[in-house]
Amino acid sequence: MGTAIAFPVARFQETPQIRPGHKRGWQTDRQETQMNMVITIFGQGRDLDPLQMIARTVAVFFVALLLIRISGRRSFGQRSPFDYVVAILLGATLSRAIVGASPAVATLAACLVMVLLHRALGWLCVRSRALESWVVGVERELYRDGVFNREQMSAALTTESDIMEAARLELNAPDLDGVRSAILERNGQVSLVRK
Repeated sequence: MGTAIAFPVARFQETPQIRPGHKRGWQTDRQETQMNMVITIFGQGRDLDPLQMIARTVAVFFVALLLIRISGRRSFGQRSPFDYVVAILLGATLSRAIVGASPAVATLAACLVMVLLHRALGWLCVRSRALESWVVGVERELYRDGVFNREQMSAALTTESDIMEAARLELNAPDLDGVRSAILERNGQVSLVRK
C-alpha cells in the first residue's frame, strides 16, 4: 500500500551490562556517552557517511593548520625540495585520517613527528653549512658576463632556453644583454642579476 521511509539511526555503541550489585560511577557513564558522541560525529573505521567525512575534514583542516604553524613559515614559504617533501607527506598522511584508512590518533601523531623532524632539520641546517647543502641544496651560477657555464647547466639539467625564459619573465627582455649573471636558486627558480 504505502512505502516505508527509512530514517538514519545514530550508531551508538551498546552499553555493557552491569552485574547486579556492581555500581558504576557517574564519571564512567559520562565518559562513555562522550565517546559515543565522538564516534557518532566522526565515525569509526572505514564505514563513514558523508557527514562524518565532513566532520573529519573540518577537524583535520584545523589540525593541519596547527601543524603548519608549528612547522613554521619555512615549510610553505621557501619551497626547497626539503620543504616539498614535508608538504607532500603531510598532505598524504592527513588524508588517511579523513578517509579512515588509518587510526586518527596514530595518523596525527605521525604528522606531528614529521613536522617536528622538519623543524629539527631546519634548526640543524642553520648551524651546519654542510648539512644545509646536503638537505636543501646549493645555488648554481649558470651564466656570467656573456658566458654560459655548461658544467653547472648540465648538473642542474637546465638549458639556455630556461635562462632566456627567466630573462623574458623577470626582466621583460628578449636577450641577456643587460644581465651580469643567472643563478639557479635552491628552490628551482632562476634569478637574474643586472649589470
